[in-house]
Amino acid sequence: MREETYDISGMHCAACSASVERVTRKLPGVERSDVNLTTEKMTIRYDETKVTPEQIVAKVEKAGFGCTPHAEKKEAAEQALQDAEAAELRHKQWELITAGVFSLVLLYVSMGQMLPFGLPALPLPDLFSMHTHPVNFAILQLLLTIPVLYCGHHFFTSGFKALVHGNPNMDSLVAIGSACSFAYSVVMTFLISDDPHAYVHNLYYESAAVVLTLVSLGKFLESRNMQKTKGAITALMRLSPDTAILADSGNEVPTKSLKNGDVVLVKPGARVPADGMVTQGESSVNEAMLTGESLPVEKTAGSEVIGGSVNLNGALYVQVTRTGEDTTLARIIRFVEDAQGKKAPISKTADKVAGVFVPVVMGIAVLAAVVWAIAGQPFAFVLRVFTSVLVIACPCALGLATPTAIMVGTGLGARHGILIRSGEILEITHSVDTVVLDKTGTVTRGEPAVTSVVPYQCGGDTLLTIAAAVESVSAHPLAAAITAYASSQGLGALPKPESFENLSGKGLRAVLNGETVLGGNRRLLEEAGVDVTPLLKEAERLSNQGQTPMFFAKGGVLLGLISVADSLKETSAAAIARMKELGIRTVLLTGDNHAAADHIGRLVGVDQVVAEVLPEEKAGVIQRLQAEGRKVMMVGDGINDAPALTQAEVGCAIGSGSDIAIESADIVLMRDDLQDVPRALRLSSLTLRDIKQNLFWAFFYNSLGIPLAAGLFYALGWTDVMLNPMFAAAAMSLSSVCVVGNALRLGRARL
Repeated sequence: MREETYDISGMHCAACSASVERVTRKLPGVERSDVNLTTEKMTIRYDETKVTPEQIVAKVEKAGFGCTPHAEKKEAAEQALQDAEAAELRHKQWELITAGVFSLVLLYVSMGQMLPFGLPALPLPDLFSMHTHPVNFAILQLLLTIPVLYCGHHFFTSGFKALVHGNPNMDSLVAIGSACSFAYSVVMTFLISDDPHAYVHNLYYESAAVVLTLVSLGKFLESRNMQKTKGAITALMRLSPDTAILADSGNEVPTKSLKNGDVVLVKPGARVPADGMVTQGESSVNEAMLTGESLPVEKTAGSEVIGGSVNLNGALYVQVTRTGEDTTLARIIRFVEDAQGKKAPISKTADKVAGVFVPVVMGIAVLAAVVWAIAGQPFAFVLRVFTSVLVIACPCALGLATPTAIMVGTGLGARHGILIRSGEILEITHSVDTVVLDKTGTVTRGEPAVTSVVPYQCGGDTLLTIAAAVESVSAHPLAAAITAYASSQGLGALPKPESFENLSGKGLRAVLNGETVLGGNRRLLEEAGVDVTPLLKEAERLSNQGQTPMFFAKGGVLLGLISVADSLKETSAAAIARMKELGIRTVLLTGDNHAAADHIGRLVGVDQVVAEVLPEEKAGVIQRLQAEGRKVMMVGDGINDAPALTQAEVGCAIGSGSDIAIESADIVLMRDDLQDVPRALRLSSLTLRDIKQNLFWAFFYNSLGIPLAAGLFYALGWTDVMLNPMFAAAAMSLSSVCVVGNALRLGRARL
């Protein structure tokens, strides 16, 4: 199976996106097809042995839409696209102004002679008076309407094209309604000379013109607001500098030409061109746009820096470690783009409705017109009902309800250093009732340090030397703590083990000077037949203090134990307290011993502690919680957390963790701050609330507007409750603007 993304043009409403989905899903070998109206992208998964990209493009184009394979946008391309969109928006603005001016004059001419409530008629030259020169009166309206029709010509070209291809959309509804009003008025204009008083009151030029103008106004406001919702990716794109200074030559070169290993000079106030490691210099670096962390981070030799961050004061020499699409910035951009391009499950209901909405509305409009015609109403009344139903029922608000909220929500998360992979994850997170937390590196700093060295049948230096020698080839954080402590004690050069084996969840086995050395937990040594009884009480005491004791044996003889402790992150307890306020059950999951884990659990206030769990068993713990009916979020940072991150409904990786953990996760916390977990939960809740509000008002609007436009209330005796096509157009536009505006309001929320 192959998955590809295509750019779709010509879509104007949810019915359009539903049409594209419908025609592509009918192709042989297509497993899934999802179209996002706001991003104008289609993600399609298909069997390439049964269907080709050319066939997919042809099918979409036959349905009346443009379709091109999506190319990953570089910064320049993205800027060019933004410039094009801005130019198009300016063009729409001028068309709108022109249409607005002519529509206002048209309203003055047409309605000014027929003011209600006994108001005097507005002044108009006698040459164009409906009473003395009705033909001139009609022709003037015709001439004023033509420029408005020209400014709104795209509604007719797009609408009728979609209708011909059997995929009517919003433009089809507007085009038919406006065209019918205009055509009817033209016929009446030619008949006026026969009977002026009979036909002069049957002119609906203002309906044809004002409907187009008001719908255009709504689309313009919608487009302008939609540009604001795309700000997250745009802001990220601008973070990467165009050029970098090579340290060896001092030459300024394009950033895209940098290679791994290059050393660049980053001057004060400049942006770091790519991910790398500081080789020389000291400075403070602002990583706020990437991690959401407002405070500058101190960088010295050996510190890692992120491409796109700002060097605040001292000069830094940085050796490039990642370039191009491998940089942290590029990964963040892909994360946000994917999130904004994928639908949430809640949108499926709206999509199903929208897929049949336009044809149903056209049927209702025709039915209402026929019923009123049979009931004996004049043709002018029938036309008004027909046009009003078509115009008011445009499903724009319905189609924008979900994707705009998701786009704004994921953008808000990105600004706070919370990266969410998809709209689906954003919705699922709202249902989470249990958060499982890895201990080391998540709840604690992940920087353990040696606290006690307890020799048993050897000297302390001997125990430390042997332990450091075998741990020196291990990548485990506890191993690093022991080797660092040995170095600080001035033990000198360490012997090299002849062989080494990492025993996941237990410790290690190595051969040193021809003898087997074991280092790890009680289980490891007891399985090897080593008696650890002499040190059990001491180990228990240390464990009760939250420390991790590691036993060491050589040649089957117990040498002693070394205790290591990992300090808590300052925000862990506060984060867990806030989760509890949200009604979330918290579970601490660790491979550490029960005593140490329980101690940490008590300090931070978790509801449950699950300890001495092997990496492969972590996913099983998640499964057991899910079997109890719980919706689980797993928060971790290491390679051993990847299976559990995948198993959970929502996998949440600490941003400073391993690449594997990040790639396995649904949410990435760039700030390495556990308080971002309740922030992510709140973001999900706010976004879902926004979506539900939008969908409610979209459905409510159409549920009320269509019967009103069809004349249902008029038939029930409420003769004053009748909708004019102009008011229908205004109401339709207002509904779309309100939906987008409500989504933008989400962007100002506090997490």
